[in-house]
Amino acid sequence: QVQLVESGGGLVQAGASLRLSCAASGRTFSGYRMGWFRQAPGKEREFVAAITWSGGITNYADSVKGRFTISRDNARNTVYLQMNSLKPEDTAVYYCAADPGTFIYSQDYNYWGQGTQVTVSS
Repeated sequence: QVQLVESGGGLVQAGASLRLSCAASGRTFSGYRMGWFRQAPGKEREFVAAITWSGGITNYADSVKGRFTISRDNARNTVYLQMNSLKPEDTAVYYCAADPGTFIYSQDYNYWGQGTQVTVSS
């Protein structure tokens, strides 16, 4: 079992930056693919970004490419989402996810955090 706890959300103005963190605990973090998803009010949850265990391969949704960066520190069992040039449409609850699978484009994840709210005002 893997437990995931997100932090770093908040209320910011458009154009600002935030960095989300996701701390993993429980069984080993080793080998796990990590991802970030988000869910806006009244909308379905959508993929944001993913990263392989080594950090060598990343994948992003078109809506965040060039603005968001996913990274990980395996020594700290933590994955990050650096969000720059935030827009009001980025407002959502952001969820961290983990899965032992290695296919970077898969959106199937076994483990999920509780989410952290990001609100971007115009």
